[in-house]
Amino acid sequence: MSALPSPRTMYKALSRRDSAYEGIFYTAVKTTGIFCRPTCKARTPLAKNIEFFPTTASALAAGYRACKRCKPLDQPGTPPAWLTKLRTQVDRNPALRLRDTDLRAMHLEPATARRQFKRHYGMTFHAYARARRVGTAFQTLRTGKPKMTQLQSAAGYESESGFREACESLLGSSNPNHTNILPARWLTTPLGPMLALADDQGLHALEYIDRRGLERQLLRLRKSLQATILPTDHPHLDAIEKEMTLYFEGKSFLGSPSLREGAGGWVPDLFIAPKRANNAANLASRSFPIPLTPKGSDFQHQVWNQLRQIPLGTTISYGQLAKRIHRPTASRAVARANGDNFLAIVIPCHRVIGSDGSPAGYGGGIWRKLWLLEHEKKMLS
Repeated sequence: MSALPSPRTMYKALSRRDSAYEGIFYTAVKTTGIFCRPTCKARTPLAKNIEFFPTTASALAAGYRACKRCKPLDQPGTPPAWLTKLRTQVDRNPALRLRDTDLRAMHLEPATARRQFKRHYGMTFHAYARARRVGTAFQTLRTGKPKMTQLQSAAGYESESGFREACESLLGSSNPNHTNILPARWLTTPLGPMLALADDQGLHALEYIDRRGLERQLLRLRKSLQATILPTDHPHLDAIEKEMTLYFEGKSFLGSPSLREGAGGWVPDLFIAPKRANNAANLASRSFPIPLTPKGSDFQHQVWNQLRQIPLGTTISYGQLAKRIHRPTASRAVARANGDNFLAIVIPCHRVIGSDGSPAGYGGGIWRKLWLLEHEKKMLS
């Protein structure tokens, strides 16, 4: 899996129904709320009405439903009728959390149901339901505050109460008059959509919308800040959107700005062109200039602070990172702290690899990690 081709390339492939792009991208139509394979025989939509996604999970998490014509979720082979029925039940109410006892009540063996669902749809039914729940709620973040009935219909819910429950369980009360607001923004990137959350304190989260654990992290943030997540403007969201755009375009070292001495002390020099950089060693103590407010333990903050010291375009091992925080035997704990980082890219946990040089793990997926490392090397060339 690699980053998405250019929108122009993907649209041409879609227009030709080019089978060479099967599995490379999925096409989502804003006006219908449905996503398809690039080879779908449905009429080709206008380019302005299309979004592209690298995975089915990211399309689901963006609030789209699978096309019934080209069936982008289906793997080779026809799913049995009972499996289709199970998926239909999840579609009708993704907020419903099916447990083993629920499956047995439906005369289904839980282990078989999980195995067959993953085989035919590429993910477990729990992962599918989670993506649908997240996607349902994220529709409100992407579109502002449209009529609830419109969102409900687009998400495939039969009842407004079920739809509202799915939204409120993730984002908070729909009547936030007496609560804090945590501003949110949807960011489009070459690696798929990302969600940014920030307030006056700084950036609280920046993650891929299909990141496993994002739903749980949002619930923690809401609880700790006693806030409702809503799509609204904030200067820090403006800043991170600009910084991420420049980072992905490779036009500056916004991922590692230089520091210059100013009247108030050391401040970031944000717009150094790559060709003016002295060498990689000078990039060591640089980071995105936006204030970051990650929630974690003292140990996690030690790890995250050290991550921000890793030079752009370079990598270190988990063991080396453990030594840098003076905990040489804590490689596994360091790896867990990396996995608990929900400020992707700005706290560059993607720059930590296995001692054998393997990419090891990454919350956003190994393919994204490899793309980021290659992208940063190009920024230095």
